[in-house]
Amino acid sequence: MCNLYKMSRSQDEVAHFFDAIQQDMATSPGGNAPEMVYPGYPGMVLADGTLQQMVWGFPLQRKGAKGQLLKPKPVNNARTDKLGSSFWKPSFENRRCLIPVSAFAEAEGQKGSMTRTWFSPGDAPLFAIAGFWRATAEWDRAYTMIMTEANEVVHGTHNRMPAILGPDDWTTYLTGEPRDAYALCRPYAGAMTVDRTDEPWAGRR
Repeated sequence: MCNLYKMSRSQDEVAHFFDAIQQDMATSPGGNAPEMVYPGYPGMVLADGTLQQMVWGFPLQRKGAKGQLLKPKPVNNARTDKLGSSFWKPSFENRRCLIPVSAFAEAEGQKGSMTRTWFSPGDAPLFAIAGFWRATAEWDRAYTMIMTEANEVVHGTHNRMPAILGPDDWTTYLTGEPRDAYALCRPYAGAMTVDRTDEPWAGRR
């Protein structure tokens, strides 16, 4: 599953990429979105025709051994085969968004010494991943990323990958019927760039 991605373009570049109306991101929760995006931290999304900042991951309430409330866990990935569940269905059917991404990472290597392997479609400086969002009491607006089966490039590292959408599919995904949007959440069929690094997988959490 994808638990780290980067978005190395400016807000103006992302707004131009989507031809979107840019909101005042500085007033959004969490301040300016960072280049490296981890679960529970802010990232940019295109929702309702505007570029907005939200928290990556729907909050899942947890309790400790003595029944005390713990810090919510950000559920940042939604598998295509689980989109009909009560946790995901209302948001997928009514509040879909696009997530701008420069590359997404998967962990690779031996346990305890895993490194980051970055994936992106072709040599694109920016692309869009299918997502959806909802309002939360804990983090204001939060979004999650849709995961589908891995293509041949990603499969050697993980059996799932984010659902990458081409520009021709954006409108259908955002405004079409849920069944038509769902049909677009499939393994990416185009060429991909793979960057295997020596960057330690563990990082900011």
